[in-house]
Amino acid sequence: MVNATVRSVQGDLDPGQLGVVDSHDHLFFRSPLLPGQELDDVDLARRELESYAAVGGGTVVQWTPYGLGRRAAELPALAATTGVRIVAATGLHQAAHYTPESLARRADDLAEVFVRELTEGIAGSGVRAGLIKVAGGFHALDTHARWTMRAAAEAHHATGAPIAVHHELGTGALDVLDLLCGELEVPAHRVILGHLNRSPDVVAHREAARSGAYLAFDGPSRANHATDWRMPDAMAALAAGGYADRLLLGGDTTSAGARSVSGGPGMPYLLRRVRPRLEESLGEEGVRRVLVANPARAFAVEWA
Repeated sequence: MVNATVRSVQGDLDPGQLGVVDSHDHLFFRSPLLPGQELDDVDLARRELESYAAVGGGTVVQWTPYGLGRRAAELPALAATTGVRIVAATGLHQAAHYTPESLARRADDLAEVFVRELTEGIAGSGVRAGLIKVAGGFHALDTHARWTMRAAAEAHHATGAPIAVHHELGTGALDVLDLLCGELEVPAHRVILGHLNRSPDVVAHREAARSGAYLAFDGPSRANHATDWRMPDAMAALAAGGYADRLLLGGDTTSAGARSVSGGPGMPYLLRRVRPRLEESLGEEGVRRVLVANPARAFAVEWA
């Protein structure tokens, strides 16, 4: 028998308690690749969550990994104040998001860091991470990506936590599956492939879904607006092919200007505007599956 729980920042939850889920977003995020656009204001994070809750949002899965300003210690109070459940991440992003010195400090113990943050908690916060975030490159997996994914697989096997993957411009999903699910023997249903709307390749999407992995479609965003409009058709094609139970939806707010409280679309847009549009393609029940039933399974920590 497999047991499953979702590890929120306030403690473990029955997966059925999540409600409507934003499956990929950021309350806090700081990277040298986005100077001046840091997400680091606690009050703005609270207001964004309140706006999301006001349109029916129940849970946010924050994919911000190690070393990028997660502010994990702030998350339990934000969840308590707003009523929105939050899941935090461990893991490591692409090398470009870090200094060489910070990466060097992690060289020998990366899997150990992931396991510790999943089981004991993120240092200085008391918050246990609920997923492992890693990243590939553009149509390729470089040495850094393979290193982080090996550590993620080791941590998954030790803890049962799911692995969420950033795909640069939506590419490289099949290479990731070959590594994680082939060579490293991570069950495909424990892998969440992010940003697939950014490369609307229906053939690649179908092959990825056939593996049993979850496919996360994240938007809208200024940087990826050229492909965001194709998202409903891409998701409808997968649903029609029998893969409706593999689909997830997220907002992926990574810059200060993208927040709704700062004039951008933000988290509420996912439910105010994206959901009605998807209902035209998937139907109300199909969208309910994407927002409620699928993430309850995808983000569960499993153990025997």
